[in-house]
Amino acid sequence: MKKNATKSNARTRGFRVVTLGGGTGLSTLLRGLKEHVVRRHDGHATAERPITDLAAIVTVTDDGGSSGRLRRENRILPPGDIRNCMVALSKDEALLGRLFQYRFQAGRGLVGHNFGNLFLAALTHITGDFAEAVRVSSKVLAIRGRIFPSTLSNVHLVATLENGRAVHGETRITASRVPIKKIALSSRRVRALPEAIEAIKHADLILLGPGSLYTSILPNLLIPQIALAIAHSKAPRVYIANLMTQPGETSGYALADHLRAIERHTTRRVLDWVVANRQPVSPEVAKRYRAQGAEPVVIDLPELYKIGFRIVLDNLLEEHAVIRHNPQRLARLLLEEFLRPS
Repeated sequence: MKKNATKSNARTRGFRVVTLGGGTGLSTLLRGLKEHVVRRHDGHATAERPITDLAAIVTVTDDGGSSGRLRRENRILPPGDIRNCMVALSKDEALLGRLFQYRFQAGRGLVGHNFGNLFLAALTHITGDFAEAVRVSSKVLAIRGRIFPSTLSNVHLVATLENGRAVHGETRITASRVPIKKIALSSRRVRALPEAIEAIKHADLILLGPGSLYTSILPNLLIPQIALAIAHSKAPRVYIANLMTQPGETSGYALADHLRAIERHTTRRVLDWVVANRQPVSPEVAKRYRAQGAEPVVIDLPELYKIGFRIVLDNLLEEHAVIRHNPQRLARLLLEEFLRPS
């Protein structure tokens, strides 16, 4: 199988993993994977630390909150999702991570901003390059991996709803309760960051999700160079399924519906595998989410097999105030299924 070939080719040098997405889903995934990244001082892959290069390609279409304000007022790309990924990969989440996530509670012009967003904005103006600002900030946080914006273009999302209405901007799209028919970028001339394409070309494993289907996952795939690079890859290409549907984006979607939406927006096949949770959500938590219009994503296995996907199921749920994937269990599952030497 394809994944076994990948394993045998990467036994000695370690594995190169590429993740794509945005929002809290990508941060959760990175938080688990970073524990399996080779530390710089030794440089040798082991069974416990088989990843020698972990790259995150992050969508840059956010236009809300602190990121949206900085985008409008300073003409920079939205830093929020990238900041979250840097913190997730940082060596010291307890101190520097908390600093980068600190949100100002007072001060005219400051209230609502994260320190990390302001840090990235300042570095962008100093260096004149958002990607360089991300690289320098990553060094400050001593992250275990590399982070790339998917593009340096100032691009927005445009959704066509089932009723035919066009909605511009991620914030308005997520606020809408009319089903989405199609999502697109505001410009057809969007170019991918070259370093992101190189990471995909050399990847031993490509992971998409978890995250908002239309505003975190698909924006990366709408960049033609990224979708083409993934389509050409010989690495296992894995979709990590969301735990819950998302009001305004995927209400009523079963898992196969998520994958069909991805296929509708890409001209070539970009996924082979699906990793999904089989652990039930507790009734009290499910009730709370149901009141907000969200339901557990139904794993419709016959439909998934019908459209040609291979499925891996496991208990991946973590329940606190909110539902999340358990980062450690998810990372271990991905290593065991796709990266362990055979």
